[in-house]
Amino acid sequence: MNVPCWKYRVTKIFTYSFLSLALFVNVVCKKDSDDIKIDTTKKQDLPKINFVKQGEAYFQDSTKKLIKGIDVEIADTDEKRFLGLMFREQMEENQGMLFIFDKEELQEFYMKNTLIPLDIIFVDAKKKIIKIHKNAKPLDESDLQSVKPCLYVVEVNGGFMDKYKIKEGDYIDWRRN
Repeated sequence: MNVPCWKYRVTKIFTYSFLSLALFVNVVCKKDSDDIKIDTTKKQDLPKINFVKQGEAYFQDSTKKLIKGIDVEIADTDEKRFLGLMFREQMEENQGMLFIFDKEELQEFYMKNTLIPLDIIFVDAKKKIIKIHKNAKPLDESDLQSVKPCLYVVEVNGGFMDKYKIKEGDYIDWRRN
């Protein structure tokens, strides 16, 4: 089928114009979003979020012998799970966050707007540690996956798991205040 020459030129011009506009918008929006991202890391722009103890978590070895206990905030709603430890400038060694999900399934976390390195521990319904991501990099948006279905996730300061020699195959237990 032959396309009239003028239709081909109009289509080509429209296509190139549209692609150029899309590229321009993408570059401008990316630049703006990068500026916003940088601005949110300035101390004066960060919301102040204080740790609130809502329970305790206990790390146990594979025989369920206590290794270390910590105080935890509990994230058991979509809003709390979404916010997680974002914007926190620090966290004490004996503090962490316990995420409780509605059902056991694969989970993915990232470090967007998270300012401190974290060890992220994925835990199944039997409270067995199935995956640990150590020293997750602040502000990194890469997916950190559970690999297997989990019901709980615990976040602690980066290096915590190595310091206390807690590993995959160990357990956690927890209680609310």
